[in-house]
Amino acid sequence: MGKTVGFHHAQQVELLNQNLFDLAGKVNVSFEFFPPNSEQMENTLWQSIKRLEGLSPKFVSVTYGANNSTRERTHRIISKIQKETSLVPVPHLTCIGSTRAEIVELAEQYWQEGVRHIVALRGDLPEGENSPQNQMYALDLVKLLKSVADFEVSVAAYPEVHPDAPNPQFDLINLKRKVDAGASRAISQFFFDTETYLRFRDRCVTSGVDVEIVPGILPVTNFKQLLKFSAITNVSVPGWMHRLYDGLDNDPMTRNLIAANVAIEQVKVLAKEGVRDFHFYTLNRSDLTYAICHSLGVRESLVEETSLVVNG
Repeated sequence: MGKTVGFHHAQQVELLNQNLFDLAGKVNVSFEFFPPNSEQMENTLWQSIKRLEGLSPKFVSVTYGANNSTRERTHRIISKIQKETSLVPVPHLTCIGSTRAEIVELAEQYWQEGVRHIVALRGDLPEGENSPQNQMYALDLVKLLKSVADFEVSVAAYPEVHPDAPNPQFDLINLKRKVDAGASRAISQFFFDTETYLRFRDRCVTSGVDVEIVPGILPVTNFKQLLKFSAITNVSVPGWMHRLYDGLDNDPMTRNLIAANVAIEQVKVLAKEGVRDFHFYTLNRSDLTYAICHSLGVRESLVEETSLVVNG
């Protein structure tokens, strides 16, 4: 009995790995960065961008904070990526704390600089506030951006429901409205229960949401920080993850190995279920994301070989 179970498990692992091998050159990846707030973090960011550039991602996005200094840093990083790399830079844009005129001005500026793709989000509410004062939501932002220029617009999706949504159906209807308003892609909040994402993707299809629901993948190197953030974002952390990270508070090397392993197993299963686009929350570091992409068959040598075949 034990030998039979072991044999079937080995077969499943072999099939998953063979599936990834067959996907080489057929998978799209994108990376998310955030504006650094120190010189050291700035150096780390650009080292990461340079290393991941060789993987030829579909695009790289840069998050956007709730105050003017962060917004300026976002704009500066986007401009630098545009001028000094081969990457497609995609700024995040939020409508919390901004007037319509300010958003239009920034969008026009981006368009003039050659930016053609924006991630449109409502943004985080100020502490203690239950609804945005100017009553603008991501749906309004999508409409506004499409009225400024023919931007490609990505929006957020929440497999475990947005924390402010009264129920899953409301959340799904809101996503459909964003797509109907012109969004061409949805990027999911990070998740750890793969079945949750797959069920959500099925519900999107049956509800007429006809765009790619790109899974957001977060390699977890700081488990304590994750627990705080997941409580705010309504993301469930399975019991097996608690057990995996137990006792590793002072062991960053082992945490990194586990983080890479968990994410690689996650993308294996998703790839088997037909997912071909993956969005990585890099936390401005390249090592884990690079390793996970390697396991997906996204490699510099393959990128170069494909380019030679196309251009040869």
